[in-house]
Amino acid sequence: MKFCMIGSRGHYPYVFQSIGKVSGISLEGVSGGCEDDPAPLVKAAGKAGFSPKVYDDWKAMLAEVSPDLVAVDGPFDKHAEMAAWALERGIHVFCEKPIALTLEDLEKVIAAQKRSGARIISMVGLRYQADFQYALQLVRAGAVGKVKMVRAQKSYRLGSRPEFFRHRATYGGTIPWVGSHAVDWILAFSGSAFHEVYATQTSEDNFNHGELEVACQCLFTMKNGVQAMASIDYLRPSAAPTHGDDRVRVAGTEGVLEVMDGKVVLIDKEGKRELSVPPAERDLFSDFANSLTGKQECLVPEWETFELTRACLLARESADTGKIIRF
Repeated sequence: MKFCMIGSRGHYPYVFQSIGKVSGISLEGVSGGCEDDPAPLVKAAGKAGFSPKVYDDWKAMLAEVSPDLVAVDGPFDKHAEMAAWALERGIHVFCEKPIALTLEDLEKVIAAQKRSGARIISMVGLRYQADFQYALQLVRAGAVGKVKMVRAQKSYRLGSRPEFFRHRATYGGTIPWVGSHAVDWILAFSGSAFHEVYATQTSEDNFNHGELEVACQCLFTMKNGVQAMASIDYLRPSAAPTHGDDRVRVAGTEGVLEVMDGKVVLIDKEGKRELSVPPAERDLFSDFANSLTGKQECLVPEWETFELTRACLLARESADTGKIIRF
């Protein structure tokens, strides 16, 4: 399996967390992806035992190498262009989320995928984190009965963000960037596509970060009737023990399951108890890459990647307009 990488702006380390679990993969080329320095990719590749060729032009790299798979992690506003270009040429895509910053660009990616049949997944790494992966297995096995409500939280330290975070055109918004993890949990735990959304957001008191929204709330109704909420913010204090505070609460007809601080707690007819979290059974990158060879089914199918992106963009539209948006 020939593999290339474009850019290092986000979660490209997911690749190197499990590339060793992909038999026969060869990292042939890396590119900074437009104006970015490829040095982080070269360094990470070297530590993993690869010596890829470095390209200034990502299109030239893909044309010359003709890889089976490419990781796209360049400028956020270039995700859709890069992903669609690769898909049109039959190259599978492991793409930073969101895979598009506009609904129009999302449709271009979907059309390219349908025409070629090549596969795409977004970097929803927290779906694969051990505690959330185990919690999802429990819910799907009926631990809380019929799911009725899902509440997800993403809270981050803000720190001092690069200039591109300060402009909607290059950042895309806090709901699609930070919120995508919470929205992905809602999609997974509810077991349903989205029906409608009402969202709010604010960029006030954002510590001089331009247009960046510092706090957002999204209220979703799912097609199966599940009610869900995503709370998203950059208000975690700098002195907090971890960068993020990630939480999910799933309430059903037979119990409530909560994930917080790496712990999974279940309340059901037997009472309240903390469950021992086993190691994650799968990793994001290797799960996707190995699914391309037919060895296994990926935990995240194409439709969920597209549904997640659309949900984030429509939630952002609702927050921008103050309107309830129906899918």
